[in-house]
Amino acid sequence: MSFSDRSSGRRRTAHAARTALGASALALTLLTTAACGPDNSSADTAVTAGAGAAPNIGLPANLEDLKKWKFDDWEKWAKDYALPAAAKGFWTLDKLLKAKPNEPLPPPPAPPAAPAQPTQAPAQPSQPAQPSQPAKPAQPSQPAQPGQPTAPGAPTAPATTPGKPPAGQPTQPGHPTPPPAPPKPSNTQQPASQAPAQPAQPTQAPAQPAQPPAQPAQPTQAPAQPAQPSQAPAQPAQPADNGNDPLPKTVNAQPLPHPYTKLAVHGKLFADAPGSGAEAAAGLSHYQCSATVVADPAHPGKSNLVWTAGHCIHQGKGGKYFSNISFIPAFNSNGALSGGKQAEEAQYAPLGIWNATQAVTSPQWKAEGGDGGSPATQYDFAIIKVQPGEGGKSLEETVGGAVPVWFNAPREQLSITEYGYPAAPPFDGMELNRCESGRPTRLSYDPTRPPMHAIGCTMTGGSSGGGWLAVKDGKPALVSNVSVGQHTGDPKFQAGPYLDDVAAGAYDFISKKG
Repeated sequence: MSFSDRSSGRRRTAHAARTALGASALALTLLTTAACGPDNSSADTAVTAGAGAAPNIGLPANLEDLKKWKFDDWEKWAKDYALPAAAKGFWTLDKLLKAKPNEPLPPPPAPPAAPAQPTQAPAQPSQPAQPSQPAKPAQPSQPAQPGQPTAPGAPTAPATTPGKPPAGQPTQPGHPTPPPAPPKPSNTQQPASQAPAQPAQPTQAPAQPAQPPAQPAQPTQAPAQPAQPSQAPAQPAQPADNGNDPLPKTVNAQPLPHPYTKLAVHGKLFADAPGSGAEAAAGLSHYQCSATVVADPAHPGKSNLVWTAGHCIHQGKGGKYFSNISFIPAFNSNGALSGGKQAEEAQYAPLGIWNATQAVTSPQWKAEGGDGGSPATQYDFAIIKVQPGEGGKSLEETVGGAVPVWFNAPREQLSITEYGYPAAPPFDGMELNRCESGRPTRLSYDPTRPPMHAIGCTMTGGSSGGGWLAVKDGKPALVSNVSVGQHTGDPKFQAGPYLDDVAAGAYDFISKKG
């Protein structure tokens, strides 16, 4: 079910770095955080999402303030966005073929509350008591459940519509199905509270005329039932806070025919993970991901921006940016390397190798990210800027286009197609693949952050960072990238961050940097 971990050497390096960061953070805990923008005291501290968390150093204490960051705020925080470019000729074919696939991060385990749901289902047999008595009076409280469509102001409403759950639930009844579960407790609680009280009253009413006063007691229960509407609105909030839908069905990846003339915006990203010792000396720090050329608002028609996953270019908490980050658009477009063949650079990189000179990822990934899935993966994205080509020609001009980015895209309007170069078995990383996955479901680690998009797809490691496209105004637009994945068992799926105002702020920042 889980993807393979990164190399043990990288984990040791990250652990040592995290330890050092922890010590330095401890020494700075007395500092306070400005709500309007970053403090200059630290660049790598976590954004607090939940209530009661400790104050942050360098970043605002809540997500809403982070969404309001302006260019100057990003400038203060993203101090290490400038990167040394890879030396010309650094990425030889030997290094490219040795590069290990950067794995999508493992998804969250099934919530522990899920096993409790079957125990509630048997409680429903107590509902036969409802037909005999005021089960129907109890349903006035159910008008609160029509209130459910109002509470899922987040996209839970589409996820819990009658058309959606039946498709997903059969494939994964035990995994994140909290959205269907909350209505069950409300149904079992109502009969449980009414059945014992009201059935007793009808039997006494015929026996004693004195009991009519007891029936006025029923009206006192009826007003008590309107109190249940207060519970009903709370229950729709539960699925919204959970942020998980039934997992999507498996969709098989399909290799695209050569050449990739019309798909040159998609390519492979190569980078060296920070490290030292024997592993680095043996060339085992080379990694590969997928990436997509995106439009540059500050330089229309001449973009040098590439979108990928945060874990493809930065280690996360306590870590550093990768080095020698380079992008190869339309990698192996003509199939020169397919089937284990050897080829010259001009054949497998027909549009050149583009070296990154700047990069930015989300504050959440940089401050909290790691080898496993976590709330940081809900912001696992990155944008890099590459050097212009010979004569100043831009990447967009060279590949023949760039994809706009669609921020805060309405989930119900999305039908997603994923592109990437999966490199872990059964794939070899030489072919561009596509998953036409349709409408995404939601997957979440932290309900205070926007749930991720989840789609069925059989792509494996190496597809990390690959672009997810949807149609906006009749044209393709990027709405996410591969971050989390599961390529064993069933269903096989991947998940990517929902691109909100934080992503838009990072994008605007790197676009405006010279």
